[in-house]
Amino acid sequence: MSDFSALSALLGAGLPATFTFLYQRLANLLDRHGAPEADLAASVPLRGELTLPLTVDEERLATHRGELELLRDALGSYHRGESPVDVGNPELLRVLGRLRGRLEELYGQRLTFQGEGDRQPSGPFSRQKIDTVHGHVTGMHADETISGYAETDQDITTVAEGATVTGMRARNIGSPARRSQD
Repeated sequence: MSDFSALSALLGAGLPATFTFLYQRLANLLDRHGAPEADLAASVPLRGELTLPLTVDEERLATHRGELELLRDALGSYHRGESPVDVGNPELLRVLGRLRGRLEELYGQRLTFQGEGDRQPSGPFSRQKIDTVHGHVTGMHADETISGYAETDQDITTVAEGATVTGMRARNIGSPARRSQD
């Protein structure tokens, strides 16, 4: 999970927008039961590219619902404007770090904000820890394109004879070729 306290100096004035972005995702998960989000605000303070719509598995959401409700309770006074969203508040930064970590896990995408130069850009990821593969395992699959930054991390102890492991599979992987506009 993320440690937001290390980011306070990097985020600076961008913390209110970061707070708003994270809190909106939290509200969607709890109030709209994780309805897919295809239209994020134009002023999203992210670095990198998310794969939209943001979706979450209902079973995983149900598993973490209690923790998400506790995080919303902890952030409520900031959301209502009763407490300032301030980079000098280590408790706020710690709670936002926990929220970001949980959101990343639920959405399967990294959420990297502007100013976080050392962190991989926003985008989809797949982490798998498997003892033995007997059939076929794929970390990430798309029928057409996996674009932007995408990462697969597979920790597999044994691949049985005849079994296969694929990190990513798509017709196109990576950023689409850019055309120069003259």
